[in-house]
Amino acid sequence: MTLRTRLTLSAALAVAAAVILASIVVYFVVRSSLRGEIDESLRERAAVIEERPFHDEFPRIPPPVLGEPGGYVQVVAADGSTLRQHGFTLALPVDESTLEAASGVRDTFLEDATVSGTHVRMIVVPLADGFALQIARPLDEVDGVLDRLRWILLAIAVGGSGLAALLGLGVAQSALVPTRRLTEAAEDITATQDLRRRVETDRSDELGRLAVAFNTMLATLEDSVEAQRRLVSDSSHELRTPLTSLRTNIEILGKAEALPAEERRRLLDDVDAELDELSRLVADIVDLARDGEPERFEEDLRLDQLVAHAVDRARRRSPDVTFETDLDEMVVHGSRERLHRAVSNLLDNAVKWSPDGGTVEVRVADAAVSVRDHGPGIAEEDLAKVFDRFYRAPSARALPGSGLGLAIVRQVAESHGGRVSAARADGGGTVVTLQLVESS
Repeated sequence: MTLRTRLTLSAALAVAAAVILASIVVYFVVRSSLRGEIDESLRERAAVIEERPFHDEFPRIPPPVLGEPGGYVQVVAADGSTLRQHGFTLALPVDESTLEAASGVRDTFLEDATVSGTHVRMIVVPLADGFALQIARPLDEVDGVLDRLRWILLAIAVGGSGLAALLGLGVAQSALVPTRRLTEAAEDITATQDLRRRVETDRSDELGRLAVAFNTMLATLEDSVEAQRRLVSDSSHELRTPLTSLRTNIEILGKAEALPAEERRRLLDDVDAELDELSRLVADIVDLARDGEPERFEEDLRLDQLVAHAVDRARRRSPDVTFETDLDEMVVHGSRERLHRAVSNLLDNAVKWSPDGGTVEVRVADAAVSVRDHGPGIAEEDLAKVFDRFYRAPSARALPGSGLGLAIVRQVAESHGGRVSAARADGGGTVVTLQLVESS
């Protein structure tokens, strides 16, 4: 069953239920009103007759005022015998309740009865000296009105439900226009793989919000696919250079018997360095490819201890550089492995730009890691680009590296709810700050 059909049926059923409930209420209100008028007229007629003197003969009954219906009157004795007006042959039914009223045990009451096949409304009023007065009025007119009312209300219920179904169909068709557009857009995107497609909407209701959310999802997906394409393209370009150099050196080593021993040793050192560079590049690409992947093995960890460990490793790799540290005790929540990688990349970047015998200053405070070198500093126009993938400033293209280190730092920072920034330091050099969120 389609959504449009379900909406139409829901509207028809809702209206039908409302009309049926209203019809029931109207029917019983009208019924109560009509029967209430009959009951009131019976009480008034009984009050007039009670005022007449009564001894063992049928009372003299005054005629109704202005031709009003007077009802059929009967007097019942406590022993069950009856008195009727001269010429009246029909007997009203006498039951136990009527005899109780004649005996003075029960007060006035009203009830329905059937007299010679006629539905009547009857009042029973206790009289003095062991008698009760019965007055009956036929309900033919009331029953006829109620019968016609039932048919009218049934016709209204059926007609209202049908009209509701038609209106519901129209409303459903109009309301589902944005949904149809979403469906067509999704089918078109599936067929064409064109993520630039968008759904036009000018609504501000829930369906309009759905269309906006769909467009936002498409934009995010388009950015993700484009980022993947750029990563593949840039990675292919970056991998081509070390692979070409490695292949050339291996081809030369294939003729090692014709080379001097010193030349073979130099080539082997070059191959080892190129393999090491290629391994780091592949590791960087794999790390970047994890962008958006949910973090695993997160924990509360001491940021100052993690940075101290990374600094110790950097000292062993770069004995010509002096590292000065100022590490406040700090606890953050995150992935130990990824945060260690980000801090190591910051240190490697600072070492790369430090002169021989230079100093790298490392500070941990307020859930932030700041690393400063005393090199030439980053040009102002390059500050906004240093965290882009594969970006290398003109002054850095002669230095080793893939241009992925700081991009990985930014990715780790954002995945931990933080940020990273770079600035020119007073007195020269560059300071890069990794800001994280302190664990509560």
